[in-house]
Amino acid sequence: MEIRAPYVLIGGFVLAVIAAGFGFVYWLHNGAGLAQRTTYRLHFENTVSGLLTGAAVLFNGIRVGEVTALELDVGNPNRVTATIAVAANTPVRADTKVSLDFQGLTGVPVVTLQGGSKPLSATTGQPATLTADPLAGQSMTTAARDALRRLDLILADNAEPLRTTIANLNTFSAALARNSDKLDSIVSGLDRLTGGSAANAPRVVYDLDAPKTFPPLDKPRGPLNVADPASLLMFETRKILVRPGGNEDPIFAGAEWSDSTPKLVQAKIIQAFENAGLAVARSSENVTADNQLFLDLRRFQLSASAVPSAEVEFGAKIVSTNGRLLGMRIFECNSAPKSVNAAGTVDALNEAFGKCATQLVQWTANLIR
Repeated sequence: MEIRAPYVLIGGFVLAVIAAGFGFVYWLHNGAGLAQRTTYRLHFENTVSGLLTGAAVLFNGIRVGEVTALELDVGNPNRVTATIAVAANTPVRADTKVSLDFQGLTGVPVVTLQGGSKPLSATTGQPATLTADPLAGQSMTTAARDALRRLDLILADNAEPLRTTIANLNTFSAALARNSDKLDSIVSGLDRLTGGSAANAPRVVYDLDAPKTFPPLDKPRGPLNVADPASLLMFETRKILVRPGGNEDPIFAGAEWSDSTPKLVQAKIIQAFENAGLAVARSSENVTADNQLFLDLRRFQLSASAVPSAEVEFGAKIVSTNGRLLGMRIFECNSAPKSVNAAGTVDALNEAFGKCATQLVQWTANLIR
């Protein structure tokens, strides 16, 4: 069965939506919505530069309507007639003062109405007419000139500081030009520090291995909380650290750990305790524990000396829940890499870390059994 679209209904619906949209915009623009409005004609005996149809009409500073039309008076070339529509309850009187003013910092011209006490008489069927202040148009020009005059005074009073500032800027620009090569080197160094120089190198992510085998251990009572390790700022990176000389060597480009060094060390130490059958948790997990382990990461890097060596060093403190220090120790382990590249360095650091982690688990189990 063929279905015919009700085109008349669809067209009517579209027109209704468009009309509703225009009505809504009109309501927003007029402020007073579709409420009853009263029309007045205003005579200006001077120029009204900048005044446009749609400009706001203010009564005692409150917007009550807008300008709906502007026209020249054929019989009086000096006169401009503006038609305004305002809210019906606006208390316009025969002696209400009519003028022009600027609104806001942008200086948009608006019609201003102010005060009045004499009753207003209007011709039947014709809008009431008000005559603007003779200086209305001139006041806008005067205000603009006053603003420019004040700006000139400010510039004149600060001429010497402005000249000094401009001279300093010229000196600074010249210094930048003379040291452009050094600035390029600094930017390049920052780029390498943040890993930007390796942007085009393929990323290779390495993980740290936690030791899995341990001799028989005495199981401590209750879980052990492992706090976030303390460390220097240089360890807060995923890059493989090489000292001295940094890791700018192309053989380390794109190589990085699976997490920042302190977080990686903490995660693998917790895993080592778990592999040994001991109950542990991070301090952030809010697990009630009898003791807490504090770590201080001091070295986790490749020492690129005459004899390269992977170096791992961290301090450990165990504190009871009542704040008593149960013990402290420094763990230091080294391992020689089979090859001085990213993979060889990672293997050596894994070996050194495994030694230290095993020693830490054994020491902890004996201390808090």
